[in-house]
Amino acid sequence: MRTRRPVRHSAPPLAALLLAAALALTGCGGAGDDSGGKSAADRGAAGPRADEKAAGVEAGAGGAASGARATAPPKLTGSAVIRTAELTVQVEDVPEALDRARARAEDAGGYVGNETTTRDEEGRERTRVVLRVPVEKYEEVLTDLEGSGRLLERSAKAQDVTDQVVDVESRVRTQRASVARIRELMDRATKLSDVVTLEGELSTRQADLEALLARQASLKDRTSLATITLSLSRTPVAEAAEDDDPGFLDALAGGWHAFLTMLRWLAVALGAVLPFAAVAAALLLLWLRVVRPRLPRRPAPAGATGTPGPLPTARPVPGSESRQPGGRD
Repeated sequence: MRTRRPVRHSAPPLAALLLAAALALTGCGGAGDDSGGKSAADRGAAGPRADEKAAGVEAGAGGAASGARATAPPKLTGSAVIRTAELTVQVEDVPEALDRARARAEDAGGYVGNETTTRDEEGRERTRVVLRVPVEKYEEVLTDLEGSGRLLERSAKAQDVTDQVVDVESRVRTQRASVARIRELMDRATKLSDVVTLEGELSTRQADLEALLARQASLKDRTSLATITLSLSRTPVAEAAEDDDPGFLDALAGGWHAFLTMLRWLAVALGAVLPFAAVAAALLLLWLRVVRPRLPRRPAPAGATGTPGPLPTARPVPGSESRQPGGRD
């Protein structure tokens, strides 16, 4: 007589059943996210809830209780606030004021971020620097920077992001539980197709987890360190008021300035003409000493070269012959 052996279910059907349930619930969550326009982090949060249901079918009430504890939102003891401020201060010495601002931020436990220095058309220096200081020292550092010179502009802003911090921390915990659940399913899977499907789901959920961790780190940095943007500019020199009625000394100073200006222009003109004059003088000297003596001379006229003839005699004046010296008419 044959004895019947108890029928045992193999692991592959169970893994396939859990995989199908997880993917079905994940697909429902993904469709709802697409219709509602949620982010990738929301889709990642829906997937872990499907895994928790699948794990609850497998583990029973104990697994459901552990999943509920994993997705419980964290409790914060205080509020999370992002504080930013912008200051425009006018100082006499920009580099010195910048050094003091740097030292003040470092003494408070912060650091110096971006820094930009420019000069305007009149040569005045302008500097823009971003300071990151702990929230506990924010008010103190801000007051010290305001008193470093003449305050021209001030603006401060506080943004409460407590809800965002709580939401991100909750999603990070849920996503980590989801990744751990997928890893457990991969350890129990025996078919190659199940392993490939679970690996694709694992890579997607790990990417969502990394995005949530990056957002969590950004919120932590912005809430733990306040941002102060400080703009420093040099104080313009006060111009003396001009006298409407100039005196003798003013006229003398103006004339002397005009005279010196004229001498400078004459010297400039002389300096510009002097090379040309030197070249012209050299050419003239060359013509007189070298070129001209070698040129053929012109022949003299014929009358000028012969022997001079007798001088013409003077003609007597009419009536002068009848007159005698000392005679009478």
